Amino acid sequence: MSTPVLDRTAPTEHPVLDVLADRWSPRAFDPQTPIDESKLASALEAARWSPSANNSQPWRFVVARRGTELHDGIQAALMGFNQAWAGNAAVLIVAIAETANAEGAPYTHAAYDLGQAVAHFSVQAHHDGLVVHQMAGFVPDQIRQLVDLDERFAPTTVIAVGDLGDAAALLPEALQEREAAPRVRRALDETIVASA
Repeated sequence: MSTPVLDRTAPTEHPVLDVLADRWSPRAFDPQTPIDESKLASALEAARWSPSANNSQPWRFVVARRGTELHDGIQAALMGFNQAWAGNAAVLIVAIAETANAEGAPYTHAAYDLGQAVAHFSVQAHHDGLVVHQMAGFVPDQIRQLVDLDERFAPTTVIAVGDLGDAAALLPEALQEREAAPRVRRALDETIVASA
């Protein structure tokens, strides 16, 4: 028996673009379908064209397709229950912040700019029918060793990308419940700390 397709549209307080309201972070990835390379390329291109301070572009990505040693190595670096589901994703991507330039001058905005690049990636991927789930639960030093990263590059997030799978068939019960739980956010007036 498969999980019914749920309406995951965010109950926004104000109108937003459909691609933003409909975007969500599933954990059930189709373990068979390979990544659509043109959709992946478009998502990476969207990230490439995101804004950055002084056009410094302080981001890098490790892109690992399912079935490769690199994908296995990234999955092994995941912590806790992320290891139980993320391996099904067609692609695992490590988002990396370039925290300093080659001469050692710090990029104080690197995490912010990387976040924008990943947001652009995620919105483009969703627009094209892929699903994306970002994870903070991983061991950065394992990633650093896996791809031989210089100290100025900081592995920041691991992103699972692929086609939506059947939660009932692929996830333990506790995670199935999280897939179907209502989407919630703090109220907008609690988010704005000052306004004039």
